[in-house]
Amino acid sequence: MTAAATRLHLTQSAVSQQLHRLEALLQVQLLIRDHLGSRATSAGLRLLGRARDMLAANDLVLAEMTGAISGRLRIGVPEDLIAGVLHPVLRSFSRTHPAVDISLLAAPSIDVAKALESGHADLILVEEPDKASPKFEELWSDQLVWIGAPGGSAYKEIPLPVSFAALTCAFRPVVEAALQAGDRSWRAALDGEGTEATLAAIRADLAVGVWLHSIVPAGLQVLSDAGLPLLPPFSIGLGLPSKHAPTPPALALADALRCYDRERLAAQQS
Repeated sequence: MTAAATRLHLTQSAVSQQLHRLEALLQVQLLIRDHLGSRATSAGLRLLGRARDMLAANDLVLAEMTGAISGRLRIGVPEDLIAGVLHPVLRSFSRTHPAVDISLLAAPSIDVAKALESGHADLILVEEPDKASPKFEELWSDQLVWIGAPGGSAYKEIPLPVSFAALTCAFRPVVEAALQAGDRSWRAALDGEGTEATLAAIRADLAVGVWLHSIVPAGLQVLSDAGLPLLPPFSIGLGLPSKHAPTPPALALADALRCYDRERLAAQQS
């Protein structure tokens, strides 16, 4: 109630009164209030989905009639995709649509997928194993590779020191499987401390890491001849809401990402 009142520039009591009037009109309970806080009833969740569809339709009509897109756009994306994939698209998108209020949720793929499902994200990018019945629209595929410090020797150590940015990193299961299949012992040199800490450990030659080949950070090298097991390709997927209509800003950014994919592919083929 407090958060809603702040966003609507109303008092908390005014928001509560509006909710009570809505419950009286519909003759259903929309919220449960107890010692655990406030949460939606099943009727409240149904109304929420319909309300989002109505607002999205309203925004879409306004955008089509005026040619302008505005509103909030919450993007969920793994940290490693922000600089290499999302940043160049957002830079152009924000210039084209200056009235869109953009916010980022930087988290592993499994967490941004949950945010989309729960309604806390309007569009997401995810990383998932290639050819594995992807749950999301595939934008493109990229090879997963080992990376290390130039001239470093961490890859020679036994057990192999590996750094993962997150405990729920999408790459972890396939990396563990590849190392096990190659009978290579390993240890977590840095685990779940975030992308910047992970890259610092790799640059300091304290560990090796894994990254998508096309967006390997500057100052690090692909360990192609280090005797490490081959890793599989991964898909970069695009996710939009399935429970309600995507908002016009989300649809516009989805189109911009698809266009970026086509331009990237054309550049590779030229």
